[in-house]
Amino acid sequence: MRKIALIDNPASGQLSPSRKAILRDTLAVLRHAGIEVDHQVIDGPGSGAALTLEAIRQGCDAVLVCGGDGTVHEVLQVLVGTDVALGVVPLGTANALAANLGLSKSPARAIKALLAATPMQVPVGQIFYCDSEGNERSRYFTVAAGAGADALLMSRLDAGMKRRFGYAIYLVEAFRIWATDPFPLFRAAFTESRDATARVVEISQLLAVRVRSFGGVVGELAPGATLHNQNLCLLAFKTRSRFRYMLFLLALILRQHTFKREVELIDANSVECYPRTGSAARVFVEADGEVLGQLPARIEIASQTLTLLIPPNAQP
Repeated sequence: MRKIALIDNPASGQLSPSRKAILRDTLAVLRHAGIEVDHQVIDGPGSGAALTLEAIRQGCDAVLVCGGDGTVHEVLQVLVGTDVALGVVPLGTANALAANLGLSKSPARAIKALLAATPMQVPVGQIFYCDSEGNERSRYFTVAAGAGADALLMSRLDAGMKRRFGYAIYLVEAFRIWATDPFPLFRAAFTESRDATARVVEISQLLAVRVRSFGGVVGELAPGATLHNQNLCLLAFKTRSRFRYMLFLLALILRQHTFKREVELIDANSVECYPRTGSAARVFVEADGEVLGQLPARIEIASQTLTLLIPPNAQP
């Protein structure tokens, strides 16, 4: 790399008096390596995408994102289908992609790993959904996309609370949803990759997982998921039982979760999710932790790829 854009989202992650010092050290590592750095700061919605477009026009070899999965998600929309590489400097509340790539939580160490990284073309997921006005939209994703309880969780997270309490607010809201949400059922139609069996199932939660590990408490949620997979690794909850949800979560924390009749792991080329006939329940959809809209939705692998900086010894 000879020229990069460092796109920083100061609203990402918990409030920290040391953030300026962290960024100063990060920039120093890059400049010491002889790289021309254009440091840009996100100042509002859509700013990250605009800055990424400008980085491409300026001939940057890579865009390094200082933020969390939400910031990466915004930049990703512009980089898919280009030769400009994406690198992640974990400074967000949730840093699942960075954790999956084995990047240190120390930004300076993460930068050193990225300097030794190999740009690789990886498939990305794409979700088609309905926005709040009923218009069909689509977004790319690298971590996961889903419909149901996880998207409801993301819709309830307040940005200010995330900055103040960090990851703990995810756990608090997750417990509230577990205790109060009716987990409405919806339908998912897909064809299994292994034997081309077409199926329609009723579920309360669906996740299309693209990463091997989320890091932290979650760890390896869906065995077999990987950024290099040309298919979707689907996690389907065919239950509304709070007890079954809790059992799965406890087993996940203990790294002993299994997939049986109520919670199924499915390999598919694509999946379509839509409301049950006559149902008035609103079912939200999300991608990379960003709430997008509601059902119906379709998830598949995009026709274009992403150039991603993958550090040495990473197992994505």
